Amino acid sequence: MNPVTLLPFIVLIGAMFLMTRSAKKKQAAAAQMRNEMQPGTGVRTIGGMYATVKELHDDTVLLEIAPGVHAVYAKNAIGAVLDDAEYNRIVHGDDESDLDGTVVPDDASSLTEAGTDADDADDARIDLGKKADEAEPKDAESGKKSEGKDDGEADAK
Repeated sequence: MNPVTLLPFIVLIGAMFLMTRSAKKKQAAAAQMRNEMQPGTGVRTIGGMYATVKELHDDTVLLEIAPGVHAVYAKNAIGAVLDDAEYNRIVHGDDESDLDGTVVPDDASSLTEAGTDADDADDARIDLGKKADEAEPKDAESGKKSEGKDDGEADAK
């Protein structure tokens, strides 16, 4: 057989080998992370719930999802083991990373030009409300206000 005809098969087998090898490495790293859990560690489940590990068993883990609320999860359901600083930042809102003093405004008013007068801002506003004479259209034939019927609609009796 010609080696050129075997080349696509060799490349395909090599690619499959490399993909399975990297997947096995990821699985081994996840298993190692789950085995390093200890009671008191903050974790995130694969569903996105943050909890604290209370007890470890062979295939399960007891998590405290709220003070006094416990749930049993499979160890495979643990998506990430968090360090204490990250867990406290996410769950309790402790923010140690705001050391540079950068202040982000809550609204866009500080992003507009500083030289804008209040009169210019009033001119730019658009009145979106209905005026009193446009609130209810009058019927052209009878001279009275319509009762919300469109053209072609009749009273059903």
